Amino acid sequence: MPISDYIVTIGLEVHCQIKSNSKMFCACATSFGEEPNSNVCPVCLGLPGALPVLNQYAIEQTILAGMMIDCTTPEVSKWDRKNYFYPDMPKNFQLTQFDLPLCIGGGVPLYDLAYPKEVQKSIPNPGKTVKVTRIHLEEDVAKSTHHANNTTIDFNRAGTPLMEIVSDPDIDTPEEAFAYLKSLQQILIYGGISDADMEKGQMRCDVNVSLRPHGQQELGEKIELKNLNSISAVRASLHHEIHRQAEELDAGIPQIQSTRRWDAAMGETQMMRTKEDAHDYRYFPEPDLLPIRTASLIEKMRPQVPELPHEKRQRFEENFGINAYDAGVLTSDQSLANYFEKAATDPKLGKKVANWITNGVLAKLNENNTSILDCPLPASHILELVQLVDAGTISNNQAREVFAALWENPDQQPAAVAKAMGFEPADTSTIEGIVDTVIAANPDKVAEIQAGNDKLLNFLTGQVMKASQGKANPKMVTDTLRGKILS
Repeated sequence: MPISDYIVTIGLEVHCQIKSNSKMFCACATSFGEEPNSNVCPVCLGLPGALPVLNQYAIEQTILAGMMIDCTTPEVSKWDRKNYFYPDMPKNFQLTQFDLPLCIGGGVPLYDLAYPKEVQKSIPNPGKTVKVTRIHLEEDVAKSTHHANNTTIDFNRAGTPLMEIVSDPDIDTPEEAFAYLKSLQQILIYGGISDADMEKGQMRCDVNVSLRPHGQQELGEKIELKNLNSISAVRASLHHEIHRQAEELDAGIPQIQSTRRWDAAMGETQMMRTKEDAHDYRYFPEPDLLPIRTASLIEKMRPQVPELPHEKRQRFEENFGINAYDAGVLTSDQSLANYFEKAATDPKLGKKVANWITNGVLAKLNENNTSILDCPLPASHILELVQLVDAGTISNNQAREVFAALWENPDQQPAAVAKAMGFEPADTSTIEGIVDTVIAANPDKVAEIQAGNDKLLNFLTGQVMKASQGKANPKMVTDTLRGKILS
């Protein structure tokens, strides 16, 4: 059967490190890129007799993350031991949360611009919110690096506060999974909870996917894809796995609940182990940590919920008169949104400022494959450039030349650059004289305009601009021509 004959069901388990100076259960630093095994102590090394101490800040940030996606927090939350043997967890259990996590329910809105670019114009389910099951807080494990004949382990990462955000099986396609991760990443960055940088291992993802024929209510056997470390890898592995399962089901091969890994070089998933359920980990309450009452923490964090991307996008549309797409672009990156707001201090010029940023600044940054954080121009330069055009001091074409010069020499001021380039407005009486000359030289065009062909005003405006060597303001020229010809 073709894949369209199957219902695809996807759920994601996102592991995201919290931006905390210290680890979850000890005082070791969480800095990235240090010498291997330098930020360690008896607690995060799992030495006998070492006792954990809770990181209150990490608990508060997890509650804040839950508030940002409309989760609820139970009155009491506790920690549990998840028992398993693996070299990256030397005490043979992980401190995590099982039945009383910090956050329950909620959902992640899928932003249009979070989808892959080629999908954005034909999103099957626009405005969808993916339901979330829970967010629980735990400690990260050490980093294992596998070599040809041995494995090395760095415990600097062990014990870093780690949120696990578990979605419902509410995702239908690899593209929705892509958008979910991008949208979630954006929300976490807006909250200052995590940098969510997958290249640095701050955000990782496990994927659950199953197929079932149309008409079957019961979900198919769940296949888990483990430790995917990029959003593009999630999308690619899902496409492969969906095809693999469909082919096997077509051939009458039943699926067995199992865990697989993604081999990016081979472009395929590979079996790791079969059948793994919660009871396999023998969860039980952590005896060295008391449960916590959350009421005071909830009250503390409620005022700290920031403006979310979709809320900021709506405000940009309403306050600055920009369209939904441009507002989406500007709010897709928190630093870009901040840059825009610094430039758009005059709401009346907000739309023009947005156009300069989306069509000018971002185009330049994309040429160099850099981000807004690397932009050489201060936001005030964009505002001043827009003000010069709006006041009729320079034309749009002249502004583009000034912008290019400023990009190379950002320490200069836009008005000074425009003056140095000879872009000063011509005397009004001079422009009026040129307008009169152009009208006199084109009686046939004037007659057509008077007969109702307004488009020819653009032709005459061009003639005036040419005669003034670009020093006239096009809008003022057009208005003057209209007044003289049609009055």
